[in-house]
Amino acid sequence: MKRLLVTGGAGFIGANFCHYWTTAHSGDHVLVLDALTYAGNLESLRPLCETSRVRFVRGDIGDREMVAQLLAEEHIDTIVNFAAESHVDRSIEDPQRFVRTNVMGTHALLDAARRAWAGTLDGKRFHHISTDEVYGSLAPDQAPFTENAPYAPSSPYAASKAAADHLVRAYARTYGLPCTISNCSNNYGPYQFPEKLLPLCILNILAGRPLPIYGDGLQVRDWLHVSDHCRAIDAILTCSQPGETWNIGGGAGGANLVVVERLCELVDAAFNADRGLAVRYAQSAPAHGRPSGELIRHVADRPGHDRRYAVDCSKLKQRLGFVSSTTLESGLAATVQWYLANEPWWRPLVNAQRASFCRKLAAVSR
Repeated sequence: MKRLLVTGGAGFIGANFCHYWTTAHSGDHVLVLDALTYAGNLESLRPLCETSRVRFVRGDIGDREMVAQLLAEEHIDTIVNFAAESHVDRSIEDPQRFVRTNVMGTHALLDAARRAWAGTLDGKRFHHISTDEVYGSLAPDQAPFTENAPYAPSSPYAASKAAADHLVRAYARTYGLPCTISNCSNNYGPYQFPEKLLPLCILNILAGRPLPIYGDGLQVRDWLHVSDHCRAIDAILTCSQPGETWNIGGGAGGANLVVVERLCELVDAAFNADRGLAVRYAQSAPAHGRPSGELIRHVADRPGHDRRYAVDCSKLKQRLGFVSSTTLESGLAATVQWYLANEPWWRPLVNAQRASFCRKLAAVSR
């Protein structure tokens, strides 16, 4: 029986991991630590908390005294660190926030673990969730990044995650902390905060709002369904030796524009199949018979926008026997259906975003 501390467990990937782990490893103890910033949503964990499958504590990973106390009181032997600021646009607007959470926060968490586990490292594991963005951008004809690829981050977000990765490796090398790192590609699926591309487009379609696409929209990403990501982390925690780094990808590359166009088709098909949706979203484009693709708008490209990401996952397959099982087509269809069926989860987030935007607009106009 493992005793896990899942940091950032109320966020998108963290919450999905908690749902996965408490089902696949029902006897394990799971403690979630999350600061509940804008992207953390306790509603994503409520069913688990209400059935006592997860204990939730609100707090910051940067508070090393609190973290050390939790590690001791809960007898934690496994830390899975999802806690991070993760939106590239926000990192361009406020890089300091990303350094504070992703770099300083990870350092505080590492130091708390080192002190709490001093002299008793057997059976312990610190697993750090990172991103393929630390490797930088690939040309169209370049081979996917392996785990040995040099780091070349383009955005403040990617740079902060790269720095965190280096700290994890330094603590493993210097202090012997039993660490593993995984660098994942673009995740999608249930519980994703509405500012990210796929949920943003799904919910904008339902509201009849424009679908903003950066530049020509031909930036290529490797799309990884979050359920596959959770299974891969399980394989790493269960089978990997400390000191290893693992790439996790979906093997489903696709340009942003092509993926959004497919989302539009899936939402249109859902409206055609269910007249009740047309009644519920009476002001949306599909309800009026217009193709959702007409809502696509190309906007000025993001500064420093990486053109292509792709990771080589052969190490994960050959050594741990893991392969992603969700095709992009089936994953997109399931994601559309989840958002259509779970308005009570996303509606308060959309309303809060809109209220925040209006407050910013009012402040600028004064």
